[in-house]
Amino acid sequence: MSPPPLAQAFTLDNPFLENLGVRLSVWREGYAELDMPIDATKLNRQRVLQGGAIATLLDAAAGYSGLFTEPGEAARHAFTLSLTTNFLDKGLGQTVTAIGKLERKGRSIFFARAEAWIDDTLLVATAQGTFKYVGASR
Repeated sequence: MSPPPLAQAFTLDNPFLENLGVRLSVWREGYAELDMPIDATKLNRQRVLQGGAIATLLDAAAGYSGLFTEPGEAARHAFTLSLTTNFLDKGLGQTVTAIGKLERKGRSIFFARAEAWIDDTLLVATAQGTFKYVGASR
């Protein structure tokens, strides 16, 4: 199996995620990794990573895992139908990485899961989602 393409080749094409400083670091069929720096703008009153920021990253990672296309192919798009998130620990660190994995794909709907890790050592949250493709091309 060949290594994943270089991170520089991936474009989020998502202004909201880009505004948060999210970077799509690994993307291939059925798999996506997104990294987000943890800074003061993403902390809650307890000075830990805000749960909504974690849920956003989990949602994006799970979603992107079902949207990969080869270079030159038309981009795929989808929206979230359902996302169940479980918070396991506090988000204290420098970077949060969400890893999304495609579980099953149909013609119009796909299912994926994701994990959020702080500094690649502490699992802070997990999620399962259901997503619907937009448009006829899948």
